Amino acid sequence: MTTKKLDADTAERRITDDTAGAYANSTPIDGRLTVVFETPLPRGSTMIPEVQLRKPAAGELRGLSLTDVLQLDVTAMHKLLPRITAPALTEQDVAQLDPVDFVALSVGVAGFFTPKATAGSLTA
Repeated sequence: MTTKKLDADTAERRITDDTAGAYANSTPIDGRLTVVFETPLPRGSTMIPEVQLRKPAAGELRGLSLTDVLQLDVTAMHKLLPRITAPALTEQDVAQLDPVDFVALSVGVAGFFTPKATAGSLTA
């Protein structure tokens, strides 16, 4: 974390850069979102530094409660994330994620359910 003198003009940027970590890239573009992990995920002898989320189709939501998905329910995310990530994460991979990275992925998923008109007003 970079230490900076905090003033009114830089307060919002610091929250985005330092506190939010992976949230800095949380604007979906064309139904895809890249989340850079704060703590790379180990898989065998390699490390996964980032994951791309794809907007879920209706079939990928099968067996899940939309309410649970939108409430960022851990069990729902453990089932959904392997269906919409590249590289594809397994449920075991999701279980090993750093909590900050898990929340960043979950918030990214929830962002796919926000209408474009509403999303624009939230970032202004």
